[in-house]
Amino acid sequence: MMTPLEINRVGYKALIDALGFDGTIRFLRQFEPGSGDYTKERHQWLDKLTAEDIFAQIRQLREDENRLNSLQEGETHQL
Repeated sequence: MMTPLEINRVGYKALIDALGFDGTIRFLRQFEPGSGDYTKERHQWLDKLTAEDIFAQIRQLREDENRLNSLQEGETHQL
């Protein structure tokens, strides 16, 4: 059975072997603790939204995506 230190060494070596040094650093940075209180901040903006607000945002995003796709298809046909 490996000690926690041995597990760390083997784990870091596996990451470096698979991702290289830069990739390992980028991977590990994903798990750094952030700052602030996400739950409190989330409530500050989510509690103001109604279900209809959320549905309206979804509809708008879909419309925007459809317009963008139409524009992109038009550019393809012009070529």
